[in-house]
Amino acid sequence: MNDKHIVTVFIRNNGTVLILRNSRKAAAHGGKWAGVSGAVKETSPLGQAIKGIEEETGLKGFEVKFLKAGKEFAVQDRQLGVRLVVHPFLFQAMTPQNVHIDEQYMEFKWIKPAELELYETVPALPEALSRVL
Repeated sequence: MNDKHIVTVFIRNNGTVLILRNSRKAAAHGGKWAGVSGAVKETSPLGQAIKGIEEETGLKGFEVKFLKAGKEFAVQDRQLGVRLVVHPFLFQAMTPQNVHIDEQYMEFKWIKPAELELYETVPALPEALSRVL
């Protein structure tokens, strides 16, 4: 089985982290909560994380500060039928008021990390968060 490398990015603001709710029209995990995420293709995981932040939240590079890369881990995504290698990252929002999600998401929230368990999330989102906190 081939591995698919993805990034999961959490953006921090005043003790909270940003989560985004996938559109119900999403090919996989519609309606579930996620961090900023994307497949690692032509760039490094960190490069993909920065690109994903801008594309999915509208925050430019100068509006976030890199804080930490967590240890990567693998998880089986039964819905997609692939093994995902997750590269978790944590950034600090310098201008959280400028978050504007793109059409792949229905909504976003700033939540306390302990509240993540209250949300229906994409596979292994709590694990990714624990690796950067």
